[in-house]
Amino acid sequence: MHFTEYVTRIAAYALVTDDGGRILLTWFNGSAFAQPCWTMPGGGVEFDESIQDAVVREVFEETGFHVDVGGVVVTHHFTRAATSGRRPFRSQQFILDATITGGVLGTTEQGGSTDFARWVAIADIPRLDPKADVVDLAADVVRRTMNEGQNHSTSVEGEDSSG
Repeated sequence: MHFTEYVTRIAAYALVTDDGGRILLTWFNGSAFAQPCWTMPGGGVEFDESIQDAVVREVFEETGFHVDVGGVVVTHHFTRAATSGRRPFRSQQFILDATITGGVLGTTEQGGSTDFARWVAIADIPRLDPKADVVDLAADVVRRTMNEGQNHSTSVEGEDSSG
């Protein structure tokens, strides 16, 4: 399918961890297209915004923290088929390494898509329900880094999640 025949959403997320083996997550309060769930700090990239700038903005809005953004640690995409009144859809997601430089934990956006942010132990990730795919992808990166000392980028192919 040619790129002009579907809608694309670019999203960028921050992978923020602490020395205690925890990852920073947010609670997405849901939308017309997605149920409430645990997710990564981040979200949609604005039209004239870099993925790095989107991560900085989104992390502050959703967690209250200021961050320095590193490189992309994993990419992912998923698609949805066309439905009545809606074109086919592709979401391209980038997870970037980020380090807290200041701020205080607490959601700063008012009336937004995030209810709260919380530190969650990596070991507790498998029991979180519901959660977005990006949470498992990020947790896998953290586990691999912790267990094997690796720090490299990964690309994960998406699946048609239309049904």
